[in-house]
Amino acid sequence: MKRNKFKLLAALAACLSFQTFAQEVGQVERLISPEITQSNDVIFRLKAPAASSVKLSGNWMTMVPNPNGQGASRQLVELVKDASGVWSTKIPAMAPELYGYSFIVDGVTTLDPSNLKVARDGTFRTESLLYVAGPASDLYWAKTGPKGSMQQVWYDSKTLNLTRRMQVYTPPGYEDSKASYPVLYLLHGGGGDEEAWPTLGVAANILDNLINAGKAKPMIVVMTNGNPNQVAANVISPNIPVANLPVGGMGSMLFEKSLVGDVIPFIENHYRVKKNKESRALTGLSMGGLQTINTSFEHPNLFNYIGVMSMGFADLSRFGVKVDASQRDQQIEGLKKANPALYWIACGKEDFLIESVVTMRKKLDEHAFRYVYRESEGGHTWTNWRVYLSEFAKMIF
Repeated sequence: MKRNKFKLLAALAACLSFQTFAQEVGQVERLISPEITQSNDVIFRLKAPAASSVKLSGNWMTMVPNPNGQGASRQLVELVKDASGVWSTKIPAMAPELYGYSFIVDGVTTLDPSNLKVARDGTFRTESLLYVAGPASDLYWAKTGPKGSMQQVWYDSKTLNLTRRMQVYTPPGYEDSKASYPVLYLLHGGGGDEEAWPTLGVAANILDNLINAGKAKPMIVVMTNGNPNQVAANVISPNIPVANLPVGGMGSMLFEKSLVGDVIPFIENHYRVKKNKESRALTGLSMGGLQTINTSFEHPNLFNYIGVMSMGFADLSRFGVKVDASQRDQQIEGLKKANPALYWIACGKEDFLIESVVTMRKKLDEHAFRYVYRESEGGHTWTNWRVYLSEFAKMIF
C-alpha cells in the first residue's frame, strides 16, 4: 500500500513539474498546415509573431521574369497575420496533384514546421509536400495491394573509377518468383540524383499501382545517379576523379559510357532479367533526356523502347556539347535502321526547352524517322514528368 502511494505521489509530482515547465516556456500550439477542405481549397498557416513578412512559394505558381532580366522566379503569395501571430492564406480549388512548397519569412526560405512530409529536390531546394487527392493524382499514393521493393544498390564503376549507388525497384512478387523481367532504365534531370525519381517522382507508387491494375507489365526499374562526378546523393567522397565537370558532367558522355559499361552489366548479372533488346527500355527527363538521346544514338541496338522527356536537339555548347551535323544524320539513320518498337518524345507547351524539341522533331522528320509525340500543358516540372512516366510505363514491353 505504501509503495502504491509512493508511485501516485511521484506521478503527481511529475505532472506538476510538467505543468510548471509548460507555464514557463509556453504551450506550443499545433497548427494545421496545410489544411485541405472538401472543395480542395488549401489553407497554409505559419506562426511567426515577430515576422514582418511571410510569403508562400509553391511549384504550381506562375513563373515571372526577374526585374534584372536574368531568368524567372515564382509569383509568390503574401500571407496575412492575425492577432495571435499566425500568418495564413487560402489557395482555392487546387487541382489533384503532388506539390512542393515553402515559406519565405522576412526573406529567409523555410519549411512548413507543421508538415512532416518533406522532399529534397536535388541540389536546388528542400520543400514541404502537399498531396491533393483526385483522379489526376490517383497513381501517386500507396494504395492497398501488393508492393514492389526499392533498394539502394552499390556497384563498382570501372568506367568512372568509383563505387557508386543507384536505386532499383523490383515489382510485386519478385522475391517469390523465378521469372525473369524486362528492365526500364529511368534517368533524372540536371541537379537531381538517384533519389529524384523515388521521392519527387514517386516512381514506386506509380509502378505498383499500374502493375496491380494490369495496366503495365511487371518490370524492374533502375534509377541511376546521372552525375559522373558524384558517388551518390548526400554522400561525402573526396578526390573524385571527375569532380570538376560542369552541371553533373552534361555532355561529357561519361555517364552514358558508365550506363552501358557498368550499370547494365551489373543489373544483368545480379537480377533475374531478360537480356535482350526487346526487354530493355530507356527514358529520362531534361539532362536524362539528353543522356537518353546520346545513349540510343551510340548504341542503337541496345534498347527497344526509348522515351525522351523535356529535351530535344538543344544548343548545349556552354556545357561542352558539340554536335557535328553530318554525325547526327548518321546517328538518326543508324537508329532508324535498328527500328526500335517505340521512340517517344514528351514535352510541356510552356517548357523552356520546347524549341529544342521542335528542332529535334524537324530533324527526325527529314529522315522519315518514326516516333510518337506527346505535348502536355505546363512546363519543366515534376507535375509533367510523373504523368510521362505513368504513360510511358504502359506502352513498353
